[in-house]
Amino acid sequence: MRDPFPIPPIPALSKAVQPWADRFDFPTLPLHVHEVAGAALFYTFIHLVVSPIVSTWLFPDFYPRHSRSKRVNWDSHVVSLIQSTLINGLALWVMWASRDERAAMDWQQRVWGYDGASGFIQAMAVGYFVWDLITTVCFLDVFGVGLLAHASSALAVYSFGFKPFLNYYSTTFILYELSTPLLNFHWFFDKLNMTGTRAQLYNGIALLFTFFSCRLIWGTYQSAVVYGDMWKAINNAPGAGYISAAKSNSTTLADPNANPMVFVKGTPVPVWLAGIYVVSNLILNSLNWFWFVKMIAAVKKRFTPAEEEKVAVKATSSGAITTGTEEKKVPRHRRQHSIENVVPDSQELRDGTIQ
Repeated sequence: MRDPFPIPPIPALSKAVQPWADRFDFPTLPLHVHEVAGAALFYTFIHLVVSPIVSTWLFPDFYPRHSRSKRVNWDSHVVSLIQSTLINGLALWVMWASRDERAAMDWQQRVWGYDGASGFIQAMAVGYFVWDLITTVCFLDVFGVGLLAHASSALAVYSFGFKPFLNYYSTTFILYELSTPLLNFHWFFDKLNMTGTRAQLYNGIALLFTFFSCRLIWGTYQSAVVYGDMWKAINNAPGAGYISAAKSNSTTLADPNANPMVFVKGTPVPVWLAGIYVVSNLILNSLNWFWFVKMIAAVKKRFTPAEEEKVAVKATSSGAITTGTEEKKVPRHRRQHSIENVVPDSQELRDGTIQ
């Protein structure tokens, strides 16, 4: 499927990044760099312009205009909500529109092949992480060194898709993010004094179901599939037929969309490259199971009524001393629990996602 983005590559921009693409062996980067830049600018505009204006208009009593750290955090959640909703919709559409092409791909095409639409999803994700990295650097005192390391590593891992490597799986694994809009809604419910409401309860149920379905069921299954493809790619070079077909036709060399294997090389996948993806994916899947258990506990605590304990009453209001057998119930005050306290937001949930 061809790249659906309506604006074609900008020659000057593609030429500017060509030396970097050659240096890091990212041959598809010049084809999508305008999308990366566009996505980064789009999310920056939402962060700096749209979120403050719209949030102040819709929630004047809740938007933290006078607290720099809280305002930055609020605006970043707005960006996360919009980004996750947008990229999920695009990924689902690409997978549906190209379902016949995807079904016909063998393991070699899934590992080394290039598809313009999947490259577009890849570019949108990289653009988000460019924004994430720049924002984290600019507000390092708010987000901290940990998120700086996360943003840097996530950007690096996602960028490997421009080799291209596992380009087919860019849409597959982006569906991890189907639970992220619900997680952001949960965060906003807390900030809008809607903690413990039915709306938050229903959202929490949907969040748990979506998280379990997309990350634990779908994600674990697709991880097993991609491990199998990478194992074959480590031990086998691309077929000679693919290599000759990719290099023999000058027309397909000028139009990568006409030949998905145009960027294929005659060597197996390096062990270090496959290792980075396997380790990252294993860490992410392990964290997903850990977070899911914590999410269940947080939801149960949030919607369980405060416990009451019996205490002996030593004296009545008139001063008369009781026998110690009269008791009354006094609510035990307990710290409110929130999913946000135990489950990372969208930036943290992305770490290690395979592309």
